[in-house]
Amino acid sequence: MQPTWRVPAVLALLVLALTLPVRGQSFGFPWWRDAQFQRDLSLTVEQSGRIDAVFQQIIPTLRSKRAELDAQEEELSKMIAANADETAVIKQLDKVEAIRSHMNKTRTLMLLHMRQILSPEQRTKLNQKYEQWEKDHRREGRGKD
Repeated sequence: MQPTWRVPAVLALLVLALTLPVRGQSFGFPWWRDAQFQRDLSLTVEQSGRIDAVFQQIIPTLRSKRAELDAQEEELSKMIAANADETAVIKQLDKVEAIRSHMNKTRTLMLLHMRQILSPEQRTKLNQKYEQWEKDHRREGRGKD
């Protein structure tokens, strides 16, 4: 039996992938392989395979860019710690942000392509599940204040 928290957690990862910054974020849980998720969305084996193909095609690029981002951010940190010239820091910052932007665009397009594999009904179910998850977590967050 699957834990009851798994489906909401998977939906959160999927949606948050569009909104969170790249740094520190994994490339996502393979929700299309999860049995409960497949049942809830009536996801076919063919759809799961196509979604996986999209993921497998893009993930090497994202991993490579992440390594590049980490290296450029490290360089930026060293420059700031050394009180480098502002012009040089801005130039390095532009490099960092260009890589981050490229990664965010690539990831967003990957998610779009995955979502396009779903039927309109499946997308509606996905949206409903996310809205419920968000509602449940907003309520939980208020109680902790």
